[in-house]
This record gives sequence, C-alpha cells and structure tokens, in this order.
Amino acid sequence: MSTRSFLIIGLGRFGRHVASKLNDMGMQVMAVDKEEKRVEEVLNYVTNAQVGDGTNQDFLSSLGVRNFDVCIVAIGDDFLAALETTSYLKELGAKKVVSRASRDTQRKFLLRNGADDVVYPERDMGEWAAVRYAGDNIFDYMQLDGDFGVFEVGVPSAWVGRTIGEIGVRSHYRMNIVAVKTGRQMDIMTGADYTLEPGQTLMVLGRTKDVTKCFNVR
Repeated sequence: MSTRSFLIIGLGRFGRHVASKLNDMGMQVMAVDKEEKRVEEVLNYVTNAQVGDGTNQDFLSSLGVRNFDVCIVAIGDDFLAALETTSYLKELGAKKVVSRASRDTQRKFLLRNGADDVVYPERDMGEWAAVRYAGDNIFDYMQLDGDFGVFEVGVPSAWVGRTIGEIGVRSHYRMNIVAVKTGRQMDIMTGADYTLEPGQTLMVLGRTKDVTKCFNVR
C-alpha cells in the first residue's frame, strides 16, 4: 500500500479515530483543530498538527491544501463551519474533499459547495449495529452497494460436517460463501465439496435480509 497524505480538520471523536487509524496504516496525517487541547491529544499519532480555524481562508491557504491526497472535514458540532471549510478547501484547489454530515439535507449542501464525498459516522454505525445484532451468529458486517453486504458469520450447528454443495448455500439461501476462516487462517478456495467444521466462521456475500434471516439462529 502506497503512503498517502491526509489533512484532517476537526478533532472530535470522529476526527481522532480517523487520524489514529490512518497512522496505524502508515499514512501521513496533518491534523487541525481550533482547540489547542484537542490538537495536543493527537500529537503522538499524527505527522504534524496545528491549532487553527478551518473557516479562515488565509490559514487554510498556509497549509498547502493542494499537496494532500485527501482533505477530511470532520467538524461535527458546527455545520456552518463544516460547510465553509469544505467550500474554501475546494476553492484552494484541494484534490479530494470528504466531509462529515449527520443528515441528508447537510449532505446536499456539502456536495453543492465542494465536497467530493460525504460520510455519515452516526448513521453508518447505527446501521452496522442494527445488522450486527439482528442475527445471533453475525459477528461483523460491511455494506456494499444497495442492499448487499459482506458478513462474517458463525457456522450453524446444522451445517457442521456437511459440504457447501450439500447445504445449497446459493440456491437455498441466496448468498455466496466467499471465504472460510479457521482461527486466523482464511481459505478462499472453497468449492462445493468443501466440508464445514465446528468453530469456523464464514465470509458470505448476500442481501442483508437474506443473511440476517438465515443466521438468526439461537
């Protein structure tokens, strides 16, 4: 994975988590917030950090926003500030601007004023929690386009000792097994003659309603 550079403006919980994860991935991160305390809290896991106001165009210009691969507007407590910052970043030539929103009306304004993409942290986490706990055997979930997702699920007891072909995962349950995990090892070469064992987990691709119905087993 090549190293990319990120500018994160707004260091509330969402901004801090993004900065920390990017750092873990070996990315270059410049972090900005108008509160000095928040900036101090991220110094150990960002490349650089500054105290400053994203709504100040001169300050943004001094950061050289054109040099970052992605600029993330993570301001969550002041939508007007997030909107102004998004607009200024684009005016200053930012390559890609990703902005945070909490509802669809905010998304529309952000996209009209320079955002290339918009994320909904609270909504996305709410949807993840709903799907994660809709089935007793669903351990993790990643949404794809539309109603589809990739799910990590436990092998139902009724499937243990049977092959994928015998179970008829695709024909009976309308989903595909894309990998089988045994401990930390993942096997993606699982054909119809693959026999499932106790303690394994499956990575399945399917519609949310089909997967939650299938694995909602007590």
